[in-house]
Amino acid sequence: MENIQTSIFKAYDFRGIYPTEIDADVMERMGRAFAIFANSPKILVGYDMRVSAPETSVAFIKGVTSAGVNVVDLGQISTDTIYFASGHYELPGAVITASHNPKEYTGVKFCKSGAEPIGAETGLEDIKEMVLKNEWKEVENMGEVEKNENILAEFSEHCHKFIDREKIKPLNIVIDAGNGMGGKIVPAVFDSLPFEITPLYFELDGNFPNHSPNPIKLENNLDLIAKVKEIGADLGIAFDGDADRAFFVDQNGAMIDSSFVTAMVAKKMLEKNPGSTIIYNVVVSKIVPEIVKQMGGKSLMSKVGHSYIKRDMKETGAVFAGEHSGHYYFKENFRADSGIITTLVVLQMLGESGKKMSELLQEFMVYSKIEETNFEVEDKDIIINKLKEKFADKITQDFDGVTFDFGDWWFNVRPSNTEPVLRLNLEAKTKEMMEEKLGEIKELITN
Repeated sequence: MENIQTSIFKAYDFRGIYPTEIDADVMERMGRAFAIFANSPKILVGYDMRVSAPETSVAFIKGVTSAGVNVVDLGQISTDTIYFASGHYELPGAVITASHNPKEYTGVKFCKSGAEPIGAETGLEDIKEMVLKNEWKEVENMGEVEKNENILAEFSEHCHKFIDREKIKPLNIVIDAGNGMGGKIVPAVFDSLPFEITPLYFELDGNFPNHSPNPIKLENNLDLIAKVKEIGADLGIAFDGDADRAFFVDQNGAMIDSSFVTAMVAKKMLEKNPGSTIIYNVVVSKIVPEIVKQMGGKSLMSKVGHSYIKRDMKETGAVFAGEHSGHYYFKENFRADSGIITTLVVLQMLGESGKKMSELLQEFMVYSKIEETNFEVEDKDIIINKLKEKFADKITQDFDGVTFDFGDWWFNVRPSNTEPVLRLNLEAKTKEMMEEKLGEIKELITN
């Protein structure tokens, strides 16, 4: 490809439409550049179930071996499996995936040895420059490719270390894999556990014939919600396309806010690791730091994005971190995120409690929170600066937008990186106060 669009180079990965933005040539360059950057004799490579994956994975592997570097081919895996493999084998890794994006997309997520993140500030810019330059030194010997057929069994065994199998109770659960990698990973991890699973869309199909593989959007969970209600399930779980994120539905079919999952898992992690640090991001509910304080732990607010969270986890020794987007990170998982591990922890807690999921969550449902709301605006900076002037004494942080805390209510406004849009998050002690304050802030933004 002669003219590569620089828009494919994101903050945490490379992602674009196949084959107009990323074709086999670009993918081969990415493989070669990553092999040079990683500076390792061997690299782990996996890929998802996208229609383009057979071609893109072969091209990427060819790029790695063209640099004289050996490849361990892990086959079709989830993104959290590559993080586990990288930590377990102490090797750099790459997974060819476009996560939750529509079917026409492809991409690559990278990590250094030990599942260390690679972002724009920690290597992606270097890889990008090599891809664009497309100038390579000749190597004497091509790298070789070996297959690893045991990775799912090893990953399953690793995931089970996060639960006490003797405390796992039989539960009736519905899991929607969305025709993504969850359809392969879930059976490998769950088949030996006493759950009655009703599977939805476990067939690996990169055309996503049933719904988009993005469960953060309610419309993609309607089949899951309907099935939970229909069979009277204890819980519903949805995974995104590369199965590194998990979203939950209670027994009544209500979507569970990721803040409650963060608070719930944080509580369990602090029971096991008293006094430890829990990390969360700016738009997570205040219930998270409050629960952490109540449990005798320490909390830290981090910037959005896995490279920042993993960095902060490393510096603080944090045992767990949660993001509003459904990413949950565990210290004992090489500080990487895993939807599968989170699901196992949640299922153990639900079984141990003897309660319905909605009852178990009552402890955390202290505040009324709006869904993130977008406002199209002409000048994002002008509006943010006016809000900062008006509420100067209420600013609690000014990264990832600005957060203003008034005690019994707070709000955060952050600009979109790609659109003329401001994103608003707001939470208050009561529903009435939330609606009142939402009206006030809406008027300030729109006027």
